[in-house]
Amino acid sequence: MEERAPILLRRLKKAYPAAHVALNFSNALECLVATVLSAQCTDERVNQVTASLFRKYRSPQDYLRVPEAELAADIRPTGFFNQKAKAIRGACVRIVEAYGGSVPETMAELLTLPGVARKTANIVQGNAYPGRHRTDREAGIAVDTHVRRVSQRLGLTGETDPSKIERDLMRFVPRAQWFPFTYVLIDHGRRVCRAPIPTCEICPVNDLCPSSRV
Repeated sequence: MEERAPILLRRLKKAYPAAHVALNFSNALECLVATVLSAQCTDERVNQVTASLFRKYRSPQDYLRVPEAELAADIRPTGFFNQKAKAIRGACVRIVEAYGGSVPETMAELLTLPGVARKTANIVQGNAYPGRHRTDREAGIAVDTHVRRVSQRLGLTGETDPSKIERDLMRFVPRAQWFPFTYVLIDHGRRVCRAPIPTCEICPVNDLCPSSRV
């Protein structure tokens, strides 16, 4: 894999030169909320919900001024709305009480927010604070369902735990590419290496993939 990895990375990066986050947001708080809502929900549906949500809720305090049931109703189309409302409000309490109302910048601080694990923390930091993500010693690669599936099929990892998958990917992907490569893998997972059946015949790395069916 040490020999194949650089070629895999180069070809995939060339295949998806415009890979980027599909969620719509304009600041760190919106990025955090959108990422929480994206769990078990499509980015398209999240964007439909946040189009009006972000007009109503513009600060952490706004999420805390309404009853939790009202917020849950506002995000209902994203699924698991009660759990997500609780997570968003819990994170906002922490942001207000510990960070003066601003979403923190470091991974260590982001991980203190209720409902925020490494995937969400990496996404928020990488999008909202890219300079910090490039230098934060705790930063890494966001592992969602697409990243997990693609990295396993490509043989970049044999793990199933997201933290261990992230660790393996960080070995093969150069530090400067950690964040952008997340979206390269996501795009590849959505367009080609889909679940349950990938379209291996059009895959740009099918000759290097141990899971290829061609």
